[in-house]
Amino acid sequence: MRPRLQQLHVENFRSLRDVTVELGGLNVLVGPNGAGKSNVLQVLAFLGRIAESDLPAALDDIWPKVMFGSAERSDDALAVSVTGTWTGGDEGDDYRLRIGRIGEDGWHRTELFHFADSDLPMKMLVSHDNLVVGPTDGSLTEPARSSRHSIQLGVDEQTSALALIPRLTMEFGGREVTALAQFLQRIRFIDSDITNLRQTGGHSRYRPKSAVRLADDAGNLAAYLLMLHDMHPDGFADLQADAVSVLPQLESIDFEFPSGPAREAIVVLHETGLRRPIELADASLGTIRLIALLAALHDPTPPPLTCIEEIEFGLHPQALELLVERLREASERTQLIVATHSPTFVDRLRPDEIIVCERRDDGSSAIPAISTEQIREIVAASEDEPLGRLWFSGALGGDI
Repeated sequence: MRPRLQQLHVENFRSLRDVTVELGGLNVLVGPNGAGKSNVLQVLAFLGRIAESDLPAALDDIWPKVMFGSAERSDDALAVSVTGTWTGGDEGDDYRLRIGRIGEDGWHRTELFHFADSDLPMKMLVSHDNLVVGPTDGSLTEPARSSRHSIQLGVDEQTSALALIPRLTMEFGGREVTALAQFLQRIRFIDSDITNLRQTGGHSRYRPKSAVRLADDAGNLAAYLLMLHDMHPDGFADLQADAVSVLPQLESIDFEFPSGPAREAIVVLHETGLRRPIELADASLGTIRLIALLAALHDPTPPPLTCIEEIEFGLHPQALELLVERLREASERTQLIVATHSPTFVDRLRPDEIIVCERRDDGSSAIPAISTEQIREIVAASEDEPLGRLWFSGALGGDI
């Protein structure tokens, strides 16, 4: 079974005052600007950072920005919990993180792990500089310190257990913690900003027949596409066919190799009516972003979770139907969380694929603002009105 997040619960992270989101294979966050869509993606990025760095490095720059509400609420604890199948079993594993501030410079954090499918189902509690590991009785509370299976270890209070335990041991739950840490570190975040992609993505150094992981900002897009072309030709052909189908002027995607000591590949586009190909970096914003999105969705070995911000940004509405089809196909290989405020995009979705987001009067986010079952009932009552039209009208909540 592929690793998947099943549930995300967040307290006091930006507008996410108290939010619980159930997650499937394809999850599209729908709502206006300021509804909290980006905050859902950012809290996952935050977990990825603390899985590989010290807590102060992850917290110092963002604490004043992430805490919900005004400055007088700064003593509130930031809490994040995730449930998923990162250890490979059918039963859900759990990780809970709670961080509070002590004085001006100190932090207090508690981390609780519960592994459902390890050889000995157990839980781990990390608080201050103490780690306790013990068997579970099925509840997510502190493990029994008196059990013959329990151990206690000293840990660095400035480092998250997610980052520290994989360095210490593969025993006593270390293997399971490592699986979660790697899951979080490998999440791919695709932003709507293509500045770096335009500057460097169209040409990059490469090593022939060498595996390439597509960077979050697609800054190595040329090397990645060349790898796909050489090592996964069917995947490259499918990507090219998709691009040609929604870009009428595009005939093919090719590569040029300038002479010189550096092995560099340049992506070029052959377009109708032009005698010479143009470099990808010189193409329109929509063309560049579409090819980058298709590259991620045709990835033969994708990360377990891919997050896409403002998927519709810069794209012609004609491309959105194709993208929905490719998102559904890709969700068999990578879990997807996508943010949008495009009714045209939402029109092409199913009720179980959307999560409606709205902002309450107090500034907090309501996510989801309406249940999947309620969405189905509204669609049925409307005689199958498209979801985007229903959302835009306010019938689903979270309207603009």
